[in-house]
Amino acid sequence: MTHILLIEDDAGTANEIMLELADNGYVVTHRTLAAEGLATAQTEHVDLLIVDRQLPDGEGLDLIAQLRSEGRRTPALVLSALGSLDDRVRGLRVGGDDYLPKPFALIELLARVGALLRRPNETRDTRLIVGPLDLDLLATTATRAGRALELLPRELKLLDYLVRRPGEIVTRSMLLQDVWGYTFEPNSNVVDVHMGRLRRKVDADGEVQLIRNVRGRGYVFDVPD
Repeated sequence: MTHILLIEDDAGTANEIMLELADNGYVVTHRTLAAEGLATAQTEHVDLLIVDRQLPDGEGLDLIAQLRSEGRRTPALVLSALGSLDDRVRGLRVGGDDYLPKPFALIELLARVGALLRRPNETRDTRLIVGPLDLDLLATTATRAGRALELLPRELKLLDYLVRRPGEIVTRSMLLQDVWGYTFEPNSNVVDVHMGRLRRKVDADGEVQLIRNVRGRGYVFDVPD
């Protein structure tokens, strides 16, 4: 069973969330204080955190930052009445994986929970060297066998996503959800346009093809022997 830790001090909000999550098959542990939530996250197996920012004994973002400093990568959805752009950016920078401003619809919370749980349990290494590719995500640079790849931010994120899944068919729906953050599939060719540009930059004429289109299914990153 998927275990979700909810850290929320407002009783009404917490009850609504717990009932909705339970109705959808999740096991929920509820804590009202940051200290209690931190202790639970450190001592129990938790698949997802839902953390309110403004808790009676502290800031929910500090709790997430503490867990990240300990190397704990449990996905975290931040809830807050503070919904400005600066607040959302700060929440993501300290290690939150998604940010949902209050008030929110429970159906949206469920969609975001589902999206976070579907993400692969991968490391967050900031330097990836696979075959001839060298990605430095902090410096936002990429090279292939020493050749600089002039990638746009979205293209770098796409390449990062593919490189972490060598040999796996990555569908357009996966890319829309995990790279663009869409919980629905828009009627557009945005994925194919971006992937076409990325493939032309990564696979130059005469080079072994690293990114392959699987007709009707998606794309594969092939690691050369």
